[in-house]
Amino acid sequence: MPDLRLMALPPPARARLLARFGPAADAWCEALPGQVAALAERWGLEPLAAGGGGTSRVFRCRRYADGRAVWLKVTPDPRIAAEEAEALAGWERTPSVVALLAADPGAGALLLDEVEPGTPVRGQEWEPVQVAALLRELRESGPAEGPGEGSALRPLAHRVCFLFDLALRRAGPDGPAAEIRLRRARVQALELAASASEPRLVHGDLHAANALDGPGGRLVAIDPRPAWGDPDFDAVDWVLDGVSRAEVLEERAAALADLVPGLSADRVRAWAHALGALLAASAARAGRDDARTRFLLGLGG
Repeated sequence: MPDLRLMALPPPARARLLARFGPAADAWCEALPGQVAALAERWGLEPLAAGGGGTSRVFRCRRYADGRAVWLKVTPDPRIAAEEAEALAGWERTPSVVALLAADPGAGALLLDEVEPGTPVRGQEWEPVQVAALLRELRESGPAEGPGEGSALRPLAHRVCFLFDLALRRAGPDGPAAEIRLRRARVQALELAASASEPRLVHGDLHAANALDGPGGRLVAIDPRPAWGDPDFDAVDWVLDGVSRAEVLEERAAALADLVPGLSADRVRAWAHALGALLAASAARAGRDDARTRFLLGLGG
């Protein structure tokens, strides 16, 4: 019998889920231990450890059939699970994306393979050639045709609207000035989303915390917030990662464009100017006033 205490939500995790999904998620939080126990029995799993972010709870498990380490991921929102499952299935041909082993989107549940060694790239030095290989794989291995009837995927404009609407709800300490920057950047981002010449399956949240060290030095993407649209969107977090000078942004965009067929340095820079406003708003809310925050505010301006 699985340890129900492991499956119970600690107060900070519960607070994050309620902040994201509202009071309607309270009943889901209460029912989570029983749901995880049922899924573990159904898929032959022994839960060993628990964690998670703002939209899901994840459990590292041992699969009884072969002793393999796997991850059970559950979310209160079936749409989020359906989108992720569809995207992972669309990238099943590449080892540069975590493998989907089983899914029950209606229950908000996914079963994912382990990535070895699995260390997040965040906080590490990374090379443009590594990131370029990941971006190239996402472009080349995904479906060539757009979403069909019954698809859970939505256009990239929907993802853009969600990100900016969330930032606007969390007004920064500079109030009206932050709102003006965000609304102007939102228009720029939606124009970019509407002008993609060759739309593809987009990860939608491809930053250094969602890329793990995989076998042979390969980067492996996890936790997509997928959409259909401009694949250059997925390069933006990498050209902005830790950057506080315009020339470094320019160099990174140019380096990735040289290494990834079809990627446009101009479009990546344009996305960086638009989405930099989101990072600037987050930094301002945290009270930071360092060189990077001032650089991001300049991008948004």
